[in-house]
Amino acid sequence: MTSDLSGLTYDVAIIGAGVVGANIARELSRYNLRLVWLEKENDVSCGCSKANSGIVHGGFAERPGTVRARLCLEGNRMFAGLENQLHFGYQPIGSLVLAFADEEVNRLEQLLGQGQANGVEGLEIIKGERLRELEPRVNRQAVAALYCPQSGVVSPYEMTIALAENAVRNGVRLLLGTEVLSISRGADGFTVVCQNLTLTCRYLINAAGLYSDRVAELAGDRTVRISPRRGQYVVLSKPASPLTHSVIFQCPSPLGKGVLVAPTCHGNVLLGPNAEDITEKDDVGTDEAGLRAVIRAALRSVPAAGNLQAITSFAGNRPYSGLPDWLIGFSERVPGLINLLGIDSPGLTASPAIARLVADMLQQDGLTLEAKGSFCEQRPPIIKKKDRSFRGDVNATDPQRRLICRCEQVTAAEVIDAVRRPLPVTSTDAIKRRTRAGMGPCQGAFCRPRVVELLSRITGLRPEQITTRGKDSPPLPARLAGSQLKKLIDDETTG
Repeated sequence: MTSDLSGLTYDVAIIGAGVVGANIARELSRYNLRLVWLEKENDVSCGCSKANSGIVHGGFAERPGTVRARLCLEGNRMFAGLENQLHFGYQPIGSLVLAFADEEVNRLEQLLGQGQANGVEGLEIIKGERLRELEPRVNRQAVAALYCPQSGVVSPYEMTIALAENAVRNGVRLLLGTEVLSISRGADGFTVVCQNLTLTCRYLINAAGLYSDRVAELAGDRTVRISPRRGQYVVLSKPASPLTHSVIFQCPSPLGKGVLVAPTCHGNVLLGPNAEDITEKDDVGTDEAGLRAVIRAALRSVPAAGNLQAITSFAGNRPYSGLPDWLIGFSERVPGLINLLGIDSPGLTASPAIARLVADMLQQDGLTLEAKGSFCEQRPPIIKKKDRSFRGDVNATDPQRRLICRCEQVTAAEVIDAVRRPLPVTSTDAIKRRTRAGMGPCQGAFCRPRVVELLSRITGLRPEQITTRGKDSPPLPARLAGSQLKKLIDDETTG
């Protein structure tokens, strides 16, 4: 960022580059608008959007009549189209909510009625052999399950990256590493002051996730306080044959949808999350107590999960507002400010519909949305699927065959492609989110120096300038991995 950007005037400024902000940026890039997008981190998808379950929810868990119920269903129905355009890895695999006792079957009946009231199609309660046919490895103590064919899985950070790339291709100015310091409201709009630039805009969209209450307060709106609700996860290796074909839930609790067992888009198995109300918004460490609870609950659903290797653990914080519903709309205190507050689960699922809603709000308030003839809806994938004929080699001279990451079969060509896309890429984690280099069992031990060397050669940065998470990033959180996770799983399996 340089001072020559100061003083520029925009129709709309968006704060926050998670999946909600990315959907909004991409949706508004369809129109002839001057758009700027501000993110305090050095990459997109560095908050809630990179550390969640990656589930596209069917819509049966939300209370009928709420904003979240309506937007969840609308968003769910948009994923197939977005996947066809942006290629980020959506798979509609369905879900099961397990019941282990008669009172839980009653809860399934409630969820069934709730989902039908919301308009979810294809819901049914299944038992006995039908349940075993769908999921042979589900705990045989499960007496019934609510089946939802509309649920799915997605790579949330890849989705955010894809949306952001497409938004920037279509004219959105994205300013990374740009933290908002102050916001003032004048007669003609907002003046937004960041570390090294000042800009003005007619409308301001607050999509800052965990920090959306702070952004609203900077603008003069103290309506809601956002507190972090942490969820811890365990990532398991890729089984030789599928451990589950569907997303496996247990009956939800007041704290959330509960611990799940789910295949990821890239073939791993995800366990989690638990739910912990904490005080520090950036506390995304994992600990033994939290992970034990996750593993214990997951093994109750699918005991065979204990046979797989644990690769790593991670945690993500959800923005909890304490309100019964999301708060989406124009601020009553600050004209021109659209707040998106408390967007927790199923916010990922609802995010495309939230973007459409925000565009409608702007238009109804008087912003002219003139369709852009040059809008391009397509974005090619970075990760290239390899078939059995692929023969990668760490010593190959052809970038299409030279392996940078052996675990995930990532080639030099994929890393080069990621760096040459519209978003700046200057850290090894940014490459990991785009290509999966470093996400395999060795967790980057083999590929990290190769990624650094290739990044240095492409970008001109010195190797010592290429950090794990970007310049001035906080230290890595404490996380259990490797032998520590194996011990926890062994304890819970035998205990």
